Amino acid sequence: MSSGPGSSTSGAGARIAERARRVVPGGVNSGQRSVPGLTDLVITGTGGARFRTADGREFIDFHAAFGPPLLGHNDPDVARAVAEAGTSLGHMGVGVTEGEVLLAEQLVELIPSVEKILLTSTGSEATFHALRVARAATGRRLVVKFQGCYHGWHDSVSLNVISTPERVGGRDPISTGILPEVLEATLVLPFNDSEAVRAAFAAHGQDIAAVILEPVPHNVGALLPHQEFLTTLREETTRAGSVLVFDEVITGFRHHTGGWQTISGVTPDLTTFGKAMANGAPVGALGGRADLMDLFSSRPGGPTFFAGTYNGHPSVVAAALATLRKLREEPVHEHVFRLGERVRTELTALYQRLDVPAVVAGYGSVFVTYFMPGYAPGQLPGSYTDLLANDAALFVGYRRRLLEHGLFELPLNLKRSHISYAHTDDDVDRLLTATETAVRSALADGGAGDLAHTSTMGGARD
Repeated sequence: MSSGPGSSTSGAGARIAERARRVVPGGVNSGQRSVPGLTDLVITGTGGARFRTADGREFIDFHAAFGPPLLGHNDPDVARAVAEAGTSLGHMGVGVTEGEVLLAEQLVELIPSVEKILLTSTGSEATFHALRVARAATGRRLVVKFQGCYHGWHDSVSLNVISTPERVGGRDPISTGILPEVLEATLVLPFNDSEAVRAAFAAHGQDIAAVILEPVPHNVGALLPHQEFLTTLREETTRAGSVLVFDEVITGFRHHTGGWQTISGVTPDLTTFGKAMANGAPVGALGGRADLMDLFSSRPGGPTFFAGTYNGHPSVVAAALATLRKLREEPVHEHVFRLGERVRTELTALYQRLDVPAVVAGYGSVFVTYFMPGYAPGQLPGSYTDLLANDAALFVGYRRRLLEHGLFELPLNLKRSHISYAHTDDDVDRLLTATETAVRSALADGGAGDLAHTSTMGGARD
């Protein structure tokens, strides 16, 4: 694909990317940014629903940085708020600013589980602290996570995200360098399997400190939870005295300002949030029951250490306040939900017309196509094991070909796509037309060939 980003003839992009590889391992600052076949992708500008590359190309962006810029790239209201904050307030590292208080008050108001909240710089930090305080509160050792869910880079949860078939059912770390005894303290269960949850609590309930899950495992596309499954988690953790943690780094704010817990009516004990609350600015948060949150050392005498140099930085607080204001005052969710429903409906019709076995899944502004047979209209996969049937070559192959039409969906297996407030119906028209052409081309060429191996990648959100 000589005209696409990452090709050997891509000029300026290739030169900058080569410079990067000489001084940055792999040329990128996060493992998920190195995409096979796109190693010379150099971004020079972002705005709204588009980005530009060093080679002068512009793409309609349906990847959207793994989802945080719900309003679109460089939203002018958010950018203005950040710039204004920078004229009067720098980072002090002591005390508190009124902006931090305003943000905390709004999050307590919006999120059912949140009585008190602490800011972090990343979602990984938030999930790390959630598990630490759960162990502190319960005095227990074990953590339960679910196959296909990703909760960040720390050792307790760095396993069993996108696993190969033979690694499903056992412990499948996504990194070397993790102590075996740390991995042994994490139980991995299948998502949406209430019986497995009950069995785990029957066997280990008195030693389970926490259950952590993405209420929608978006790191493998979009597995929607069964209501009975979420209810079972709440019942079993309550009965055993364990801490239920919803990782809403992705579902929070994108699907509802109150998170998935508002949609489902199931309230966890702790909730983690991420960059979506600030339209992509580097912020995370951990909130929940006051008795748990008061265990942190931010409260004098709290026994569970909590710190972070950039927690509550004025610029990211300003971004978060501006983002929340827009989410509450403008029809953001109405717009992205309408476009998302249109994409899912019309993609489903497109694949039926092409006679391609496919399931178009998602929720609200999120969509993903799994290329797999055997699903009736309206039927959706419910577990990671179901997704092993996805045709990874076709999945990656058609997305590679979308690049030729100026559209970007991340060409890695199982990765979801996103609608932002900046996307338009014209953008959706272009997506639908290009997708049909790209899928036809990928089918004619036999998919993606050697790129199909990307189905085994472990990490998920940037």
